[in-house]
Amino acid sequence: MAETKREIERKYESVEGGLPDLTGAAGVAAVADRGVSHLDATYYDTADERLAASSVTLRRRTGGSDAGWHLKFPVAPDVREEIHAPLSDTLPGELAALVRSRVRDRELLPLVRLRSDRDVRHLLDADGRLLAEMSVDTVHAERLTGRGGTSRWTEIEVELADGTDPAVLDKLDKRLRKAGVRPSAAASKLARALQETAPVQRRVPPSAGRPVTAGDHVLAYVRAQRDAIVELDPAVRRDAEDSVHSMRVATRRLRSTFKSFGDVLDREVTGPLADELKWLAGELGLDRDREVLAERLTAAVDEVPAGLVRGPVAERLRSWSSAEHGGARGRLLGVLDSRRYLALLDTLDALIADPPLLKAAGKNPRKPMAKAVRKDFRKVSRLIGHAAGLEPGTDRDVALHEARKKAKRTRYAAEAAEGVLGKPAKALVKSMKALQDLLGEHQDSVMARQTLRELSAVAHAAGESAFTYGLLHERQEQRAVRAEAELPGFWDAIKDGAADL
Repeated sequence: MAETKREIERKYESVEGGLPDLTGAAGVAAVADRGVSHLDATYYDTADERLAASSVTLRRRTGGSDAGWHLKFPVAPDVREEIHAPLSDTLPGELAALVRSRVRDRELLPLVRLRSDRDVRHLLDADGRLLAEMSVDTVHAERLTGRGGTSRWTEIEVELADGTDPAVLDKLDKRLRKAGVRPSAAASKLARALQETAPVQRRVPPSAGRPVTAGDHVLAYVRAQRDAIVELDPAVRRDAEDSVHSMRVATRRLRSTFKSFGDVLDREVTGPLADELKWLAGELGLDRDREVLAERLTAAVDEVPAGLVRGPVAERLRSWSSAEHGGARGRLLGVLDSRRYLALLDTLDALIADPPLLKAAGKNPRKPMAKAVRKDFRKVSRLIGHAAGLEPGTDRDVALHEARKKAKRTRYAAEAAEGVLGKPAKALVKSMKALQDLLGEHQDSVMARQTLRELSAVAHAAGESAFTYGLLHERQEQRAVRAEAELPGFWDAIKDGAADL
């Protein structure tokens, strides 16, 4: 079973005069010598170094206190999420799954071997508690493929101990810099090894640069959503909080972009891709929608006075939620391992590499992007007007739900256009988000009432009282009524604010 920890560390260039004395800095009361460890690590990647391009590292290491397989994902500057699996001859399946969105059908190869002599010191506070571990690593790097070479260097590494305030690292950094120690130019040992052992000078792909044309702006937004899907994949597999929702939003943003900017990207090409993104969003939604609904209903039950709760309502709700979550969870993992999903990622890559640009893509971005945003906004306006003319009931519920979906699309179009349209687009993003939330409250009430009717029928069949389900149903209906009553004035304010587009 793999274990996860948060790694917070900084690397520095070696210094001629040895390590500076850190006693007294950041609460360090003593420095304890822990001896020298001999580490031997083999790093794996695809031949085109897909993991390294994402600053992801995968290694098998022997020696030291944590021998085994290590998979590291970047989280923030100086911070990485490290997943550790026991030592074995082959890559554990759990780790292989976590890099699949990046690796896909490529073979993972041993690219670099790093052998290090690690001279370790523990930085302790006055109570003998570990604040950080500082080491001097003498590294020998060897490229294992092609005609690569070798390299040697020495570096200093300072890693924060679990539970230590990150501010300690900043204070240690200040003392080290004052003593003449400089941060490492390489982000990691692997990055340095790949650069210094390459058989030829590696070519750095040209930067996308600052977007200029309408096509540049739209593709920058598309690229960001593609990256989000790939980067969120491991988190979804590990059931990390909010990861499913975030990946689903990225798929929706892509679909909306293809529809909104049909004058920039050819819909004959993006249409089939949008269909596949809709499929993926649907699979992601099986778990997410039920999770949100369960949270809403659980909170609603908690608000009911104890004397009005008849029967095992909370227990039945928990049982329903757990059963649905478990089934949807297994299905979702199967989707992420499917050829269809991996083919979707490949197709996104291909579209970004060779985009189906139309004539408007080469133009000054202001006119085509403003046109697209205004068009989406008019669709929202028509749908809200249509819903307002309907009697309360199913037809109005459906119309308001459609308006909500178009509000999301308008929001995402405005997001893509923010760099071009400036403050008006930013304001529209904010107002569409607020509208989306209001209409979402209404739609959540609709779905909650449907579920309550189903649970009530099951409870009744089991001989339990349906009273509390009816009470909850009435309360959810009143929430929808309040949202509908708030909508007209809310929408008038949004229309006034959108006049500058």
